[in-house]
Amino acid sequence: MTLLFERHLERRLEAEMTRDALGLVAGLAFDASGTLLLDRQPGDARMEKPAGGYYWQVSSASGALRSRSLWDSALPVSPDVPGDAWRLQRRSGPFDPSIMVLERKLVIDSDRPAVVVQLAQDTAPLSTARGEFGRELALFLLVLWGVLTLAAWLQVSVGLRPLRRIPTELAALERSAGARLPPQVLREVQPLVDSINALADARQKDLEQARRRASDLAHGLKTPLAALAAQSRRARESGAPDAADGMEQAISAIKLVVDGELARARLSRLGRSRGASADVSEVVERLASVIEHTEKGETLALGIDIPAGLRLPFEPEQLSEIMGALMENAARHAVRQIRVTAERAGGSVRMTVEDDGPGLPPERLQALQADAGESLDRSGYTGGGLGLLIARDLVRSSGGVLRFGTSSIGGLQVAIDWAATASEPPPARR
Repeated sequence: MTLLFERHLERRLEAEMTRDALGLVAGLAFDASGTLLLDRQPGDARMEKPAGGYYWQVSSASGALRSRSLWDSALPVSPDVPGDAWRLQRRSGPFDPSIMVLERKLVIDSDRPAVVVQLAQDTAPLSTARGEFGRELALFLLVLWGVLTLAAWLQVSVGLRPLRRIPTELAALERSAGARLPPQVLREVQPLVDSINALADARQKDLEQARRRASDLAHGLKTPLAALAAQSRRARESGAPDAADGMEQAISAIKLVVDGELARARLSRLGRSRGASADVSEVVERLASVIEHTEKGETLALGIDIPAGLRLPFEPEQLSEIMGALMENAARHAVRQIRVTAERAGGSVRMTVEDDGPGLPPERLQALQADAGESLDRSGYTGGGLGLLIARDLVRSSGGVLRFGTSSIGGLQVAIDWAATASEPPPARR
C-alpha cells in the first residue's frame, strides 16, 4: 500500500510538472538573431530561491536558460531525450541527492533547431509524505487488527456458546441410558446430535435386551435352586448330612451368583434422570419402617439423624436400592442398635450407616476397600456380605464413593461420599 501511495504521488507530481512545463514552453520564443527568449517566468516561488528544490532549464544550440534556483549549476542533458512525449526520470541533482526530472525535446520555431525543456523537483517531499503515510497506515492497520481480532473472538464465542452445554448433556447421557441430547440451536451441529441420539437409542435397546435375558436367566434358576434346597433337606432328614452339606454349599454359591446378577440388572436400570430428586429423610424413614416390621428389626433401635430438606438428584428408587442394601446388612448383623446419619459439607453429602454388631476384622475391611474397583462377579466373596457388594456397585453407578470402617458403637461403619456435582439439588421449576 505504501508503494501504491508512492506511485500515486509520482503521478500527481508528473501531472503538476507537465502543467508547469507547458506554461514554460508557452513563453519561449526566438528573436531575430536566433537567441532563445522567455517572455514570462513560472510563478512557483521555489524556482526563484537558490537551491529551492524546484528547477527548470531550456537548452538550445545557442545556449541555455535556467531558473534562479539552479544558481550556477545546470541540469545534465541526456542525448536520448524523447521528442514525442514527456519523460519522467529519477536522477541525482545538483543540490539534492535525488530529483525527479521531466524532459522533452520540442520544436519552438520550424526555422530553428529543437530545444530541450527540463523541469526537476527534489524527491525529499515525496519521501517525507511516504514515511508519514506509512506510519499512519501502520497505526491504522494495528487498530484494524485489534478490532478484527476482537470481532472474530466475539463471533466465535457467541457462535460456539450453544456448544458449551453439550459436555453437560453428554455427561447426563453417560449417566442415564434414557437421556438424550436436546435439539441444538446451531443447525450445523444438529446432524451430529441426531447421530449421537440414534447411537444412544441403539445402546439402550441392546441394554434392555441384555437386562431381560439376565433377569430371565436369574429368575429361571431360582425354581431349580428351590427344588435342590428341598432335596438337600430330605437328604439331611434321611441321614446323609455330608451330602446335604455339600449340596447346600453348592446351592449357596449358585444363589449368590443369581442374586448378584439380579442386583446388577436393577443397578443398570437405575440411571440418573434429568430433574430427578429424592428426599433423603423420607426414603430412609420408609426403609426403617420396613425393617422394624421384620422379626429381627423388632428387637433393634434405629437412630436416624438426617437434616430436614436434604435432597439428592437421584430417583427415589435408586436411593432406596442403595440405602436398603446397607440398612438390611446392618440389621442382619446388629445386636441392638442401627444408626443412619447424613450431613452436608461444602456442597458434598456424606451418609453413614452403622451397627453395633461384631463388625469385620481389619483384613476383611482392607479387602472390601481394595475390591472397590471390582464388579460383583469378580469380587471373590462366596459367603455373606452380598448386600455390601451390591451397595458398592450402586454407589459407584451414582457417582459416589463407598468407604468401610469401624463404628463408634462397635460394629461396621459404611460411609458414602457424594461430591458436589452429584449432590447438587436440581434447579427449581418455573
